[in-house]
Amino acid sequence: MNPNDKISAVENKMPKSELKASISLASIYGLRMLGMFLILPIFAIYATHYKGGENSILVGAALGAYGLTQALFQLPFGMASDKFGRKNMIYIGLVMLIIGSIIAALATDITMVIVGRAVQGAGAVSAAVTALLADLTREENRTKAMAMIGATIGVTFAISLVLGPAIAHLAGIAGIFWLTAILASLAILVIKFVVPNPIISSFHSDASAAPAKLKDVLKNTQLLRLNYGIFALHAAQMAMFIVVPFAIQKTSNLDVNHHWQVYLPILLGSFMLMIPAIIVGEKRGLLKPVFIGAVALMLVAQLCFASLIGSFWGIVFSLFAYFVAFNILEASLPSLISKLAPAAAKGTAMGVYNTSQSLGVAVGGLVGGYLAHHYSYSVVFMFCAALMSVWLLLTFSMKTPPSVKTKMYHLGETSDVQANALTKKISALPYVYEAVAIAKEGMLIVKIKNTEIWDEQEILDTITNK
Repeated sequence: MNPNDKISAVENKMPKSELKASISLASIYGLRMLGMFLILPIFAIYATHYKGGENSILVGAALGAYGLTQALFQLPFGMASDKFGRKNMIYIGLVMLIIGSIIAALATDITMVIVGRAVQGAGAVSAAVTALLADLTREENRTKAMAMIGATIGVTFAISLVLGPAIAHLAGIAGIFWLTAILASLAILVIKFVVPNPIISSFHSDASAAPAKLKDVLKNTQLLRLNYGIFALHAAQMAMFIVVPFAIQKTSNLDVNHHWQVYLPILLGSFMLMIPAIIVGEKRGLLKPVFIGAVALMLVAQLCFASLIGSFWGIVFSLFAYFVAFNILEASLPSLISKLAPAAAKGTAMGVYNTSQSLGVAVGGLVGGYLAHHYSYSVVFMFCAALMSVWLLLTFSMKTPPSVKTKMYHLGETSDVQANALTKKISALPYVYEAVAIAKEGMLIVKIKNTEIWDEQEILDTITNK
């Protein structure tokens, strides 16, 4: 424990302006992702109302199209926001989301839904929103702000599994697309009237992707393991939602509008198991064994799906195992990226990670739809099990993530010579795992060993005497 933690917590308390910016930008993520997630638990069944919607390949393409265009435009949108302005790029992305939602809402055949979903995904504002958040928060509060966004996405996904069937029952699948357009419009208003304008927009290596760092990130085998993991996790998620809605309907007396009665207790139970697992992993330095266990459980869930898909209670058991594993992995992966990525390339590493996730959505939708159409539900899950088997093998050779916490400090005007000297001084401190001072950003990033007693005042004094 740091003897100065109590003092630091008071000094680093997020001011109202930063709290407002963090909450409002987290709401942008929430509004946008709610519209995206709502269709997952019901689309496969409702798609049969469209011309061509009985074709599982086209259903998978409709689900996956969003991920494909998201992957293509995510990094370019973020980089363009450095040149053309954060809010301008976010407006463009949200307008594209609105247009895509309207196309899908008016569609009468599955092909137009695919077009609408592709246009929705092309409005890839995630990187631009993250960059804006970095502009509006101080270095020492940025991790808290990012955590708010991560929590918002997780809660939004859980809510969507319950709300999606209810909204579709009242307004149909077109109603969900109309709601997505409305939510995106509200997001524009939040950006315009609630989110502050940054005094200065600049590049932040901890929040934005740098083209110069891409090669190093793509060559990092530890990060590649994690990128494959998020790819496989979301590929399996999309494939699952092509099959499971039909399986629940066929094996129970529940129509699709009441599937929330299956998802809600499973989600609540899985969260109760996920939270202690994350705490044990982070606080006791056991993140790798917890992580490996979650990947193994995900493999078990896929094999259970494959063998028990014809039984309602088999599906319930498989879903429970799936969501326990999914929630642990979804929460652990960003933390692992942060711990294993070079301090000066965290933003680039997260950009590649997010792109891998979107590619997983695309591949899972397309391959899952193809296998469901030409073979059987069980084959879909054998494909997912194969993805998880590869991931499990990769996790065994994964480097044990360091037990660290990241601290960031504002340096003010700093020369390259001063930054290099400061990096060496801070790195030499016994409780520091890694440190890097970035002159052009006026920022010092320090990874502190959780196992060591550390002295923040010593770091601050070193910065002052740089």
